Parts: sequence; C-alpha cells; structure tokens
Amino acid sequence: MHSSTYSLSHPKYRADIDGLRAIAVLSVVVFHAAPNWMQGGFIGVDIFFVISGFLISTIIFNSLKAQSFSLLEFYARRVKRIFPALFIVLAACYAVGWYVLFADEFAHLGMHTSAGAFFVSNLALWSETGPLDKPASAKPLFHLWSLGIEEQFYIVWPALLVLAWKGRYNLLTLTLVFATASLAWNLQASVKQPATTFFSPQTRFWELLCGGLLAWASLHQHPAVAGLQSKLDRGIHRTLYRSEPMGDGLALANALALVGAGLLAFGFLKIEPALGYPGKWAIVPVLGAVLIISAGPQAWFNRVVLSNRWAVWFGLISFPLYLWHSPLLSYAHIMEGGNPRADIRLGAVALSIVLAWLTYRLVERRVRFAKHRLVVPVLCALMGAIGALGWYTNSQNGFAFRLNSKVDLALLSQTIEPSNTRLSDGSCEKFLDYSIGPGAVCLANTSAPEVLFVGDSHAMSLNSAAVLGKVSIQSMLIGNHGCPPLMNHSVMDGKVNKGCNALPEEALKVLARFPTIQTVVLESRGPMYFSGSGYGIEGPNNYSIFALDGSAATQAQMFQQGYSQFVKALLLRQKKVVFVIGSPELGEEPRGCIVTRPVSLLNKTLSSCSQDKSKVDERQAVYRNLVESIQADNPGLQVYDPIDLFCDDAQCYGLRNGKLLYWDDDHISTWASELVLNDMRKQKLLP
Repeated sequence: MHSSTYSLSHPKYRADIDGLRAIAVLSVVVFHAAPNWMQGGFIGVDIFFVISGFLISTIIFNSLKAQSFSLLEFYARRVKRIFPALFIVLAACYAVGWYVLFADEFAHLGMHTSAGAFFVSNLALWSETGPLDKPASAKPLFHLWSLGIEEQFYIVWPALLVLAWKGRYNLLTLTLVFATASLAWNLQASVKQPATTFFSPQTRFWELLCGGLLAWASLHQHPAVAGLQSKLDRGIHRTLYRSEPMGDGLALANALALVGAGLLAFGFLKIEPALGYPGKWAIVPVLGAVLIISAGPQAWFNRVVLSNRWAVWFGLISFPLYLWHSPLLSYAHIMEGGNPRADIRLGAVALSIVLAWLTYRLVERRVRFAKHRLVVPVLCALMGAIGALGWYTNSQNGFAFRLNSKVDLALLSQTIEPSNTRLSDGSCEKFLDYSIGPGAVCLANTSAPEVLFVGDSHAMSLNSAAVLGKVSIQSMLIGNHGCPPLMNHSVMDGKVNKGCNALPEEALKVLARFPTIQTVVLESRGPMYFSGSGYGIEGPNNYSIFALDGSAATQAQMFQQGYSQFVKALLLRQKKVVFVIGSPELGEEPRGCIVTRPVSLLNKTLSSCSQDKSKVDERQAVYRNLVESIQADNPGLQVYDPIDLFCDDAQCYGLRNGKLLYWDDDHISTWASELVLNDMRKQKLLP
C-alpha cells in the first residue's frame, strides 16, 4: 500500500466546488479589504476547511478501498500543490519587508516567515496572543494560520487512517469520534479561551472532518439513507410543484444547495468576531458548505451560480489569491501608518488577483504536473531555506543595519515598548512570596512597598519609571490589561468575561498582607470602557461593563459605581487614595512623529505629534464628570490631573524636547512616567 508506484484515486472534477472556493476566497478578501461591507467574510476560511476535508478524505477513502494509497505519493502531491505558490509569496514578503519594515517589524516578519515555511503559523500566532500582541493588519503573514491548520491535518489524518485501515477499524466511527471530540473542545473552550479555540488544530479539525464525513457518506450510501432521501425528494417536489416527482433527486438537491447558500449568506452578513468565534457560530458556515457540496453538481445553485465561468476561474486561482491578498493589504496598512485609502486597498486587491493568476498559470500548473523526480526534493529544500532565513533574521533582531542611512535608530528606540513593565517578571514572587494568578500582572521593586499601583495597562505605564528605578519609589503594582479596578463589577471583551472584579479584591488582600503600603494609586484608560470606542487610529471596541448582581445601569454609571465602591473600601482601611486622571490619548503612532518609513505609498512627512486640546477635552468630558462624582461620593479621595504636563491652552503634545511622551498611540513613555511621578511627589501625593 505504501509503494510509490501506486496511484491515488482522485474524485471526478466538480466545477461547482471550484465555484464554492471562489465564494470562500472572495469573502475573505472583501473582509480584509473592507470589513464594513461584509463583517462575516472571515468565515470563508471555514468553507475552505470543509472543502479540503471533503476532497482529501475522498481521495484517501477511495485509495484505501482500492489498495492503492501511498503516503509518500500523497505527501509528494501536497508538496507540489502547496509549496510553489507559498515559497514565492514568502520570498516576496521577505524582499518587500527588507526595504519597508523597521528592525523590530522585520524580526517579527522573519519569525512568521519561518513559521509559515514549516506550517506552524497558527501555533506561532497563538503564542503571541495577549495584551502585547500587535493587530493582524500589522502582520503580513497572519493569514497563514489557516494553512498551518490544514497542513497539520494533512500530516496527521492520512497516517491515522492508514493505521486504522491496517488494524481493520471502522473508518466512519473513527471520523465521527474525532469530529465530535474536536467540536466539543471548540464549544467548551470558545468562551474562556478564545485564542486557543481560534488557532488550535484540536478545536478546528472538526471542520475538516465534517468534510470527511460527507466524503464517507457520498462513497458509502446506506439503503436506509437512500430511502429517506427519496421520500424527502418526493415530498419537496409535491410541496412545490403540481406534477408528479421524477425521482431524480433534484428537488432535494436544490433544497440542500439553497439552504446551504442561505446559511452562508447569513454568516457573511451577521457573524462577527466579537461573537466569540469560532464556537457555536462556526457551525453555520460548516453546515452551509456541507449542504452545498452534498447537493451535487446538478443542483440549480451549483450548476448555474457556482459553475459559471467566472466563479470557476476565481476558484482555480483561489489558493494563490488567498496567499497574495493579505500581505499586499497588510503592507499598504503598514506603509500608510493606518487603514489606507479606499483606492489603495482596491489597488492591492486588483494586484493580488493579477499575481494570483500569474502564479497559477506560470508556476502552479507547471510544477503541479511535473514528472521530474527532483521536483519534490528541490521544493522541500527551497521551503527549508526560506524558513531558515526567516529564523536567522529573527535571531539577528531584524538586521537593523539596513536602515542606518535612512533612520535615526536612537530616536526609533523610543517607540519600543519598555521592557519589564507590562508583564509579571517574578518580582512579586521573589520579594513577596505572592502570586496574583494567571493573566494578571504583578511587579514590585521592594519587599516593603509604600505605594500600590492598581489598574490596567495605563497604570502599568504610569508605574514604569518606578519599577525601572528611574524614580525612587518603593512600589508594587497589581493590574490586568483591559481591566479598570471596579468593585463588584467586571468587563466583557466581546463574549469573554475578563474577570476584572478580581483586581480590587486582590488589592485589598495585598493591603492586608503588607501594612507598609500607605498610598494606593488608581489609574485606567477611563473613556475606553464606557464609550465603546478607542481614540484616533483606533476604532470601536468590544468592551462593556456589567454589575455582578445583574443590576441595570448605563456604562458610565457602572464605571462610577465600581470605582466609588473600591475607593470607599480603600478609605475605610485608612489608606491615602490617589485617582490619576488618565493622560490624553495620542491617537496616532508616535513613530510618525520622529521618523518616516523608508518606503511609503504616498509622500509622507513627519507628524507634528500634536492635537487640538479641544479634542482631548471632548474625549474626556464625561470621564472627568465621573471622576468628580466619584470624589463627591468619597471626600477623602485625592485626584491628580497630569494634563498640564502634556498640554497647553491650545494644544496637546506627544513630543517635547526631542523626547516622546508616548511609546504607542495611548500609553505614556517611561520618560513621561518620570515627569508624572516626580510631579506627584512635588504635590505630596507620593512619598
């Protein structure tokens, strides 16, 4: 069975499946280029999973039955199918990145190039998820996560089926068991571990296995199932028509295809990432794809819509189109410093279609059907080489020498995230034998802290000069990214409860354990939590506050109530409590204030790194009113306002005296932290 002389048994070509591929890839392209047009376009990836599972399983089941299956031939065909286009795209992305990306970005690209070449992109991206992660639009190879899952399936599933076949096990039972286990894992983990559910092969394999189950059903039709299908066909025909059923199954096929198309349309228009995808919502596109494929090529939708020449053409170039479109849109986003203009995005999509067609015509077709025995070894060597180059690039920190003549690296270093300020570094455990638990941050520079900082990542930025020794304060910080310290309240990020109520609870435990702490400093990015929106280059967010007791109130009211209850608890413990009004959000990437990118699509000049103070006043108006209400509820609360360090009467600034006050679009730099903490000490708010 493993002799390379055996030939795999391939299913008969179906134009409608290429048409379904077209729907899948075009929906993804539209989602990446204009998400407002099709908020659920990302489910095209799930359609691809079903198609891949169906076709691959059909080949394997048929070949095993015919005693002609060869793992070596199977893997060789996968190499010839996938490696040529992928290598070209990886090499092109690397070449563009050499001229376009800053050193830290190029190092990151190197890591993703290596992960893509070795088909572990999903695992690499999974490891990056968290508060320090960059947006997907800043990662040209982010889309290779799905290819990683497919290739991991291709490695595991055929070998498992061969072993089961040799052991005379029931392949249908095996497929059902693994599909059910994977689906159950997906449903269980989707709420508490969304990143795991999204990137993990274990929680995605069920989608490909649904295609496998369909493949089995199409090859092994049980008489009882055939009888049920005949009854359904006749019933549907009689419901819709006056004539007697023809018994050709078309009524049922048409119904299946139209229901499947309806499910996909619903998914494209109504499903959104904030729903906690994949989870239960992934069932919609998976079921839709299964129904369309099961309807067969003679169903009206499949025959007329999916099999038309344009749908088939896009289906034929779907793989290279998927590979090309995302890097082009990502590089446009990177070079423009944000979401590029509509004409630039449209141009990127058009170019990706042209490149996909050229890749298909000049590379894919020639290599895929080449007979030379060295084709597969050469392709493997090329893929290994580009993967090794990516790894080496990452190990060399992105070859900063590339930019020596174009960029002031000393200035650029100010935009690098301050190290050891936003993740637990073990200091709490080392000095204090204390751990706040997973997902949160605990930092201390002494075993006898005098000041406790509590809040989200903005509190961490405020504390950065203290924890790095720039300002002499005996401090400890407990915080959680995206969590204001609201007592008896928590925050939802989409469908995920961040458990923010634990933050004030832990703070009170810390105070009981460390009586040396006499001052508690509170800060968070206030407006973001109750306004439903970021600022500047950021768009809407998915944050929402809720009361643990289920009581109803506006988002602003719950923000005030949660803070007031926490402040009251702190004051009852005889602590000095200082509420720091958040510094103005910059609203742009600070790199644009000090350096221009080596290559950009449009003529770029340095940003003034300033904004009208009226914009800041408008953004913070409700927030400042809430702070006044919190102070009115708790007269002992002291409030510190740092705005004079960032703004004058007319403007607010991100750059002063050649130094950045921010390291990203909303977090203050360590130098700004020094300014704020020293000013607080001058005002006797800190020891």
